[in-house]
Amino acid sequence: MVMFRCHGCGAEVDAGSRLAFRCPNAGRPGDDVDHVLVVEAEAASPPIGSESDPFLRYRAWLSPYRLARGAGLADAAWGDLVGRLDDALTAIDGRGFRITPMAERRSLAQALGLAGALWVKDETGNVSGSHKARHLMGVMLYLRVLEAAGLPAGEGLHARRLAIASCGNAALAAAVVARAADWPLDVFIPPDADGTVKARLEELGAEITICDRRAGEVGDPCYLRFREAVASGAIPFGVQGPDNGLAIEGGRTLAFEMAEDFGRIGVVPDALFVQVGGGALASALAQGFAIARANGLIPSVPKLIAVQTAGCAPLARAWERLAGVELDAAAKYRSRFMWAWETTPASLAHGILDDETYDWWAIAQAMRASGGRAIIVDEAEVAAAHEASRAYTDIAASATGTAGLAGVIAEPDAGREIAVIFSGVER
Repeated sequence: MVMFRCHGCGAEVDAGSRLAFRCPNAGRPGDDVDHVLVVEAEAASPPIGSESDPFLRYRAWLSPYRLARGAGLADAAWGDLVGRLDDALTAIDGRGFRITPMAERRSLAQALGLAGALWVKDETGNVSGSHKARHLMGVMLYLRVLEAAGLPAGEGLHARRLAIASCGNAALAAAVVARAADWPLDVFIPPDADGTVKARLEELGAEITICDRRAGEVGDPCYLRFREAVASGAIPFGVQGPDNGLAIEGGRTLAFEMAEDFGRIGVVPDALFVQVGGGALASALAQGFAIARANGLIPSVPKLIAVQTAGCAPLARAWERLAGVELDAAAKYRSRFMWAWETTPASLAHGILDDETYDWWAIAQAMRASGGRAIIVDEAEVAAAHEASRAYTDIAASATGTAGLAGVIAEPDAGREIAVIFSGVER
């Protein structure tokens, strides 16, 4: 049995009996609790495999694998599930999941005037060109395990459509993974989504809905239409923690890879700068590094520094309001700390303009525990980061993908060893 618990209200969900996505107490009238399901107990001293596919290498670290084994599926059955999806991903996207490179970027560090080392994890070569597919592969494997094991939560699943709200990278990731699994997908995107993204979504067979802002409506219209689809029976196949807490787990593999690399070379990063929109990446990294430390891969976790743009910074606003407040108490009164950005978000880093940081609480918890913080960068810093990445590395990342580096430009004295993630290929 694999149990999930809501970090806001304490509700428990057996992942084999019902979908471990959204807290069963969420959405009640007048409720202001921050409902997010998290796995109740991590694996004890999980082994690391020798494979280059992270969903095989770290299988014992993932709750869907533990659910599979507990339901009587053999280790080979997990390998078959992963292998079939990986083969389909390769046929559709030209690549499957493999460990992605991390390297010290000395020329870039020197160009930015950094006194120490700058480590860059390059996710632009991952499935669909960003880290987003990691999140969704974890979710799809969970769905596949439910079906393969004949568990109650899997009953009638394939008759339901998948749904996601996204402005680009997450939609592409969802479409690629859904196509590999031969599962119909509805995608809710804004009118200004990149034309190449729309064309690729159509190639992949996703059903696209363009979501305009409606007068008097508060919040991201794509997310609101997504929530309506889920209320009508769609499976939440997105990366917003409150709607699919299990999506965070697949993203943890990114941190496991980094922790292994840092442990191998004997480096402990002082600070990890992470671009934050909806918050799934920062939440996954924070949880992943904490788990890696608990299992001896690294001796300490880096300070988590969340980077948002001046055009949309709901997490930075919440971080200021959290000063002196107990986080457990804050989780009971979400609207005092996190609400939709009041003006239409705008930035060159288009992909982190989520009206809300859905996974704000977990990020705040990690920032507080690690001595980190949330910072706001201006558009000049966003542009400078993008330009420097193109000039001093061979990584073709978008301005969204290099927005964490904008935080380094804003605060270059955060430590002698600094790490960032470049995720989201330039399209």
